[in-house]
Amino acid sequence: MARAQAARKVKDKWKAKEWYKVHAPKMFNEAEIGDTPSADPEFVIGRTVEVTVQDLTGDFSKMHIKLKFKVNAVDGTDAKTVFVGHDLTSDYVRRLTRRRKTKTDHVVDFYTKDGFKYRIKTMSIADRRIQSSQEEGMRAIIAETLTNMGKEMTLSEIVKAIISGSLSRDLAKACHVVIPIKRIEVRKSEVLEFGEGEPEAVFAPEEMVQAEPVKEAAPAEDAAAEEAPAEAEEAPAEEASE
Repeated sequence: MARAQAARKVKDKWKAKEWYKVHAPKMFNEAEIGDTPSADPEFVIGRTVEVTVQDLTGDFSKMHIKLKFKVNAVDGTDAKTVFVGHDLTSDYVRRLTRRRKTKTDHVVDFYTKDGFKYRIKTMSIADRRIQSSQEEGMRAIIAETLTNMGKEMTLSEIVKAIISGSLSRDLAKACHVVIPIKRIEVRKSEVLEFGEGEPEAVFAPEEMVQAEPVKEAAPAEDAAAEEAPAEAEEAPAEEASE
């Protein structure tokens, strides 16, 4: 009897929840990127979702680039997000850093033209050992190049350059005066401070060949707030893959 009441209670909690459609920000044309359940729209705010560029555009060559969004507002059953950064998949990074190659990491914080404080982490890969003086020279050039780019480019323009690979090529070319570097990858980025307004679209609508809705947004510590027992509450079938 007690077990049946507990099962009914869990079922009722899921019935009380509503599904919210998560949308990318305007810089990605507000494409639908997933669904997330919640009994209160207030609990949806702060949740994060990761999608690959392939999920957004259908471009298989960009499946290793993960974009990160965070829900900052809810309008009806639509959850609005902001871009908070990107990352490369771990298997892609492993393929780049094979034996007999030298990997050097660099971190640069700078401001974009539209007032966003942006952190970019680059990864340079060389076929031979890099001397400490060359590494310092590369760090200085990468920092100067990104700072100057920030003065001339908006956040969306820089993000598009990261996705297209043109930013990596420009950095490698700039570092050529210090060492003929094999390649530079923008391994990770993060928005540290938000500017005024919202960045313009990175992709034109015709470029957004969207695949099926992707990964479910991760709850931001609302399990306790909604008093749902972890061992008793079972996700519906459509959530099982997550």
